[in-house]
Amino acid sequence: MKVLVLHGPNLNLLGEREPAVYGTLTLAEIDARLAARGRELGAEVTGAQSNLEGTLIDRIQDARTWAAGIILNAGGYSHTSVAIRDAVASVTIPTISVHLTNPAAREEFRRADVIATASKGVVAGFGWRSYVIALEALVTLLRGEDP
Repeated sequence: MKVLVLHGPNLNLLGEREPAVYGTLTLAEIDARLAARGRELGAEVTGAQSNLEGTLIDRIQDARTWAAGIILNAGGYSHTSVAIRDAVASVTIPTISVHLTNPAAREEFRRADVIATASKGVVAGFGWRSYVIALEALVTLLRGEDP
């Protein structure tokens, strides 16, 4: 079972970018924890990051040829990118949207999540653990187990 974990804009700065908001773990540390948890669950996790909307869309489209599912933290694009939302909707593999923080408890402009409308589920507000929760849920879904 192969899973793509796709990180959007500014997530490459995790660990130094507003640590009081986003935590102190780096993206590399998060990816390592996801890979380890994936091995425990019998999943091969591949992480990728881009600040570019088109690159994220290309990765989503490409994943349909090799991955069983996607975990996507689209960062700020979550609130604005109809194009990424449409890419998620266009692939037949499930996508779980992830937010490190709880957008509903933040600024008004962060409360709309256009990508969530095309996602199988959303995990938000648990810091780096949001990714792990999403991975566990996705593997459960892909195995056909009760959530």
